[in-house]
Amino acid sequence: MADKILIKGLGASSGISSGIAKVVFSPEEATKKIGNGDILITIATDPDFAPFMSKASAIVTDIGGMLSHAAIVARELGIPCVVGCVDATKVLKDGMKVTVDGSAGLVFQEVEK
Repeated sequence: MADKILIKGLGASSGISSGIAKVVFSPEEATKKIGNGDILITIATDPDFAPFMSKASAIVTDIGGMLSHAAIVARELGIPCVVGCVDATKVLKDGMKVTVDGSAGLVFQEVEK
């Protein structure tokens, strides 16, 4: 059985990383939820998200492009990033184990084989 693709977007920073999805809508919420190695899922990032982006092992956003804040910071940090997913904050749920492929622009969940 193949892995299940959950989200498609624009691959904005290459690499592949797996972790636990954490959906946040503000830096204040991120303070309480994002730990080292988590996958940061949000609508978009701004400089207030920087401390949490450096903890994350990957970033996924609903909006943005190759020059968005999330994309640029992810490339600087060397972590995978997928932007412009439209509904990542609706489809992905806290606690899901996901894999982010920043080269292909995909977020998927491993299916039991």
